[in-house]
Amino acid sequence: MSTVLNATRRDAAPQPDVDARSPSIGRAAIAALYDELALAPKPGLVSFVDRGSHTDMDATIFMRSLFALRHCFSQMAVLGARRAPFEALQALGVAAEARMLAATGGINTHRGAIFMLGLLCAASGAAGGVPPAQLRARLMTEWGDALRARRQLASTSNGRRAARAHGLRSAGDEAALGFPIVFERAVPALAWARAQGLSDERARLQTLFEIIAVLDDTNLAHRGGLAGLRFAQDQAHAFLAAGGAARPEALVHAQSIHRAFVARRLSPGGAADVLAAAGLLERVCTCA
Repeated sequence: MSTVLNATRRDAAPQPDVDARSPSIGRAAIAALYDELALAPKPGLVSFVDRGSHTDMDATIFMRSLFALRHCFSQMAVLGARRAPFEALQALGVAAEARMLAATGGINTHRGAIFMLGLLCAASGAAGGVPPAQLRARLMTEWGDALRARRQLASTSNGRRAARAHGLRSAGDEAALGFPIVFERAVPALAWARAQGLSDERARLQTLFEIIAVLDDTNLAHRGGLAGLRFAQDQAHAFLAAGGAARPEALVHAQSIHRAFVARRLSPGGAADVLAAAGLLERVCTCA
């Protein structure tokens, strides 16, 4: 691990002030993932209330995973501050996945989050406390070429197979484009919900449905095919069209959608990762 953390571009000057921010960036990532877990009701996803559409995992397993990952995101921020090459970020991500799987008995709770939030933590370490658009620009300046090259590599993941089968954008495609759903939809949606005075719970619920409505969530496509993805998106659009999370009856509506997802074994895990990413950026970025 020390070899990974020592990986630094030769032309990178030391940035002790930015390195000092790394623990807080890591804590922000874990807090954002905890907030996503704690949100309920949310369609098909694990919470402290129930397992959602999953039979192999529950909130206890998610908490074990978060504990195992408690240092990895701050380490990503350190690498970002040192302008480490993408290969160093990737090696740290692989090590983090191994810790996650060891903690969960082989269950994939946060692989997508390690990838997405890890990159955002690295970009935050590199950019400092800047508005989201500037953080996104720094991400692509530092590692955009590597992310675009990575998209061309063969992948055997369930999500990548589903994306290819149905002509969808995979998580790798989203990364190569600079996470447009995160920066162009989720972050503005969360900011709008805050501006409307919604509670933390309802602001996150509103944002989650905004994400589900537009994301090519390959977790949904893997579980339910293209029909399952379109069903989920239609349900999200209906929730938003009815007035979203600001309505008194919003939680009842969300619970009914949750039951419908569970009946179809649908779980929008990609949307959950994007929600956590928006929560991370809310914590580490300044206002535009």
